[in-house]
Amino acid sequence: MNVFSIQTFFQLMNTRQDLLITALWEHIQMSLISLLIAVFIAVPLGILLSHYRKGAEPVIGATAVLQTIPSLALLGFLIPFLGIGTTPAIVALTAYALMPILRNTYTGLKEVDPALMEASRGMGMGTIQQLHKIQLPLAMPMIMAGIRTGMVLIVGTATLAALIGAGGLGDLIMLGINRSNNYYILLGAIPAAILALLIDTVLRLTEKKAKGSSLMPILVVIGAALLLVITPPVLNTVSSFGEEEKEEIVIAGKLGAEPEIIINMYKLLIEQETDYEVVLEPGIGTTDVAFQALISGDLDGYFEFTGTAIADLLGEEVVSNDEREAYEQAKEGMYDEFNLVFLEPLGYQNTYALAVTEEMASDLNLETIGDLQSYEEDLSAAFTVEFADRPDGYPGIQEVYGIEFSNVQTMDPGLRLGALVSGDAEVIDAYSTDSYMREYDLVALEDDENLFPPFNGAPLFREEAILAYPELEDILNQLEGMITEEEMQEMNFQVDENDANANDIAREYLEEEGLIQE
Repeated sequence: MNVFSIQTFFQLMNTRQDLLITALWEHIQMSLISLLIAVFIAVPLGILLSHYRKGAEPVIGATAVLQTIPSLALLGFLIPFLGIGTTPAIVALTAYALMPILRNTYTGLKEVDPALMEASRGMGMGTIQQLHKIQLPLAMPMIMAGIRTGMVLIVGTATLAALIGAGGLGDLIMLGINRSNNYYILLGAIPAAILALLIDTVLRLTEKKAKGSSLMPILVVIGAALLLVITPPVLNTVSSFGEEEKEEIVIAGKLGAEPEIIINMYKLLIEQETDYEVVLEPGIGTTDVAFQALISGDLDGYFEFTGTAIADLLGEEVVSNDEREAYEQAKEGMYDEFNLVFLEPLGYQNTYALAVTEEMASDLNLETIGDLQSYEEDLSAAFTVEFADRPDGYPGIQEVYGIEFSNVQTMDPGLRLGALVSGDAEVIDAYSTDSYMREYDLVALEDDENLFPPFNGAPLFREEAILAYPELEDILNQLEGMITEEEMQEMNFQVDENDANANDIAREYLEEEGLIQE
């Protein structure tokens, strides 16, 4: 990395130190809570299995199976039962740490010299005395090694918890991926690596200082972890003592600058006109994650698009390409099927598009999606996982246009632009309001067969929330028909490329439109 790059990184660290400190503390708390739970489960269970060895391999094998489950799959599986946020994240992280701690505890106790155990029994020691004075002191190095391994696993895996609104350093990494900004990725990844090394060092030193002790290293770890976990909530309780609690409304947005800007507009409008406190959960992941969180009651509402509701959530074909008719279809379907209420939509469409570079469009004379058919065998495509699977995505391209690209790669939304810029792909799926369309001079090919349904964004709320907070409907419907594609693209550009704060951009727009007071 050159000097300029290092300077840029440290400048970002300085300007976003508030975000970094918050994310780091969330990461530490989440990791330590998971470690504590894993230790409380695995160490006693390992001790028990060392005395009842027939059940050892099946139990340890079951914890090993948990580690084979992809972390994203496990997090997604837990959402319907535990919702979003730190709870499912801690459960998943605990599951990943169980195996090394359990296996090392069991192995360390099992490998204590049988002759030593026999001699201790001859001296009149009981089972508890043997465990306390002989087995645990001798097995402690191996137990601590298992705890250290589990902690490193937890710290690394915890970065993915950002996708379900659990916070932590993963927020910075996901922000960097989404914006194709390596500095943000490093801002999250470097502290995560340092944190893992630091905690590992502390655990190793604790083990050495308490060498020969039975439970002292584990008790030190538990005590320090409890102190770090408990202190912030206690301080927060003390600082807020005497303050009147406000009713909270939880609103989320999926990954990206655009949902974050819009939900900040919702927050500003609601808090200006009511006494409610709006809690935002930006960047909680894909459509499925946001929708499951809404259904489970973890969210009161989130920002969704009519086309996504029709194609993905209802599994229907759009009845009309007219924006209003598509909105009515989405509104009626979501209420009939899920008791969810679509409020009035914004004015712009953020429809899907197939995008290519301006240079390639000129060289191949590409204007419509249908024009790609002549070059399908020579072109590679980089699509998001969601677009590659949804009926109005690549499957629809194949069916309606008869196009089969020679190579299709699926990846995170923030990575497909990099594939296009680097030349690893020539075609990507895009959104019409994305800032990089302007930044990299990309061309959105015309959907000449009208495959993509209208995509107007609107607040999607649980009916219970609307009944509990009836003012929301009139407040949020003030945005009906507002914001053009050009305005949204410019706001996205300010956040993605100029690193502006989404709340500031939202406030600026609302003030200019006279919806809130300066």
